[in-house]
Amino acid sequence: MKRLQVFGSTPSPYTQKMLSLLRYRQIPYDVHWGDAKGRLEALGIKPPRPVLLPVVLLENEDKQLVATTDSTPVIRRLEKDFPERQVIPEDKALGFINYILEDFADEFLTKFMFHYRWHYEADADKAGTILPLIEFSQTLPKDKLAQFKSFFTQRQIERLWVVGSSEATAELIERSFKEFMTLLNDHLTHSSFLLGNKPSSADFGFYGQLVQLIKFDPTPRAICHEIAPRVVAWVEIMEDLSGLDAENLHWSSLEDASKNLHNILKLIGTLYVPLLLENAKAVADESDEWEVAVEGSLWKQKTFRYQAKCLQWIRDEFNALNDNDEQRVLSVLLETGCEDILSD
Repeated sequence: MKRLQVFGSTPSPYTQKMLSLLRYRQIPYDVHWGDAKGRLEALGIKPPRPVLLPVVLLENEDKQLVATTDSTPVIRRLEKDFPERQVIPEDKALGFINYILEDFADEFLTKFMFHYRWHYEADADKAGTILPLIEFSQTLPKDKLAQFKSFFTQRQIERLWVVGSSEATAELIERSFKEFMTLLNDHLTHSSFLLGNKPSSADFGFYGQLVQLIKFDPTPRAICHEIAPRVVAWVEIMEDLSGLDAENLHWSSLEDASKNLHNILKLIGTLYVPLLLENAKAVADESDEWEVAVEGSLWKQKTFRYQAKCLQWIRDEFNALNDNDEQRVLSVLLETGCEDILSD
């Protein structure tokens, strides 16, 4: 079996998502840390535009290696290439719920991660120091490290707008983070993973963001250890599931999973869905920024075209279901707020 080639960085939540998944699926891989663009060019492989981490080399129809990014479609490609220990539920309706959860992890939980990493001085100081050492070399001279730290920190703080983090939204982000962590902690009192006792791709999406919040960034780490000890333990377990006996594990039925996940789905409908819808309107209207009321607070953000694509992809996944599975999904999402994203 050929070894998958992965280019990434340990502080990248999507790199952590992918590597944890590859370990669970027992797919052999080599990982290349730092300067993905330069490493790809040195191999004569055209980097993706933009270079988002991780980058995975996959064969195209002509058996040529192509640099591929965006973890969600990469994971689904791997489902086709590697039949063992798959992470997408066979039940298409349950698979759609998994898709919503994974998208929420990738596109909303990252707001928590990015906010805490660069909003507080202590967190930004740590990240600004450690990230250049990871990206370039632990042997960086002190003067070079100081330069890179200043550059990294300023660049990332200036990019907080991408996830909607600002003085205006900070209180809402931090309040909703604690609410989310409490709900996930409660969920783990009766379920090993999001959809039962078997991990799905959504679990790895959650893990990628939470491993940063729990193990790297000081401020959220303290919060998580105080209010969500089960999630802290879950993140430790999720790091390496390569030895898990997947053949004897099963996902819950859609109905059982939805009962356990109901409060988390309601949180997604309350927090994430209004942002998706308002952002899509702004993209359609060619507006540079938008605002929407969320849980009694005003969320303001610059328009992000990629998340308009995310909304369309969710709708495409739903429209690909047969009529019976569509009705099963609607019955699960009814009154969570998530049903609002299923039609134009």
